[in-house]
Amino acid sequence: MLLPTARYPSLDGRVVFVTGGGGGIGAALTRAFHRQGARVAFVDIDDEASQRLCHELEAETGRALLYRHCDIRDIAALQTVIHEVGETLGPIRTLVNNAANDDRHDWRDVSVEYWDERMSLNLRPMFFSTQAVADQMAVAGGGSIINFGSISVRLALGGLAAYVTAKAAVHGLTRSLARDLGEKDIRVNTVVPGCILTRRQLDKWISPEDELRILEHQSLKVRLAPEHVAPTVLFLAADDSAQLTGQEFPVDAGWG
Repeated sequence: MLLPTARYPSLDGRVVFVTGGGGGIGAALTRAFHRQGARVAFVDIDDEASQRLCHELEAETGRALLYRHCDIRDIAALQTVIHEVGETLGPIRTLVNNAANDDRHDWRDVSVEYWDERMSLNLRPMFFSTQAVADQMAVAGGGSIINFGSISVRLALGGLAAYVTAKAAVHGLTRSLARDLGEKDIRVNTVVPGCILTRRQLDKWISPEDELRILEHQSLKVRLAPEHVAPTVLFLAADDSAQLTGQEFPVDAGWG
């Protein structure tokens, strides 16, 4: 789906790093930044989908992307890729902490090991990717870090306590880092997607009946897709939002 979007001159040539950029919302973000003329690097664990995306966009624009296989639970590997991108493409000016996994679980069955693994995927990489990228941004004159929260925090959904806990923590992480990094002209914000109907969500969790219930809650009766999230992320990455930090930006079609 190719939606019309604003053109941001400040993103042309800017180095952007996206976690989980090979599928779902992440792929929509990778496409959107690449079409703005940004120099995009991304990590994922789905090599087939990621390589396919790279070939598609290179065929479309004639410009290559930088993809690296990386399990973001491995912090050393994640930070190594971030340093490599800085050396190869130039200082990263935009970091999009998108990757997450919202597998359902019964709270009674959660072990210490499972809990820690969920945090190692849905929360920990956001902090350590920021730690790795902050010096690059400072040297380059500033940057924008965009963390992904979740509407699940607001809705207090059951069946995924570990995920909701991690996403609630993201909101606090954003506010604290915005204060710490503001003096280096680095902005940190949270995007809060609503019920985005990715292929994975439709295959695993959301039935046709669920879709109807979702529309009842949304003020706008639209089927939210990954491409609907990208314009907000582009705006927060661009210089047009230079005075915005420590804030939350819902993309939920007016949930109520």
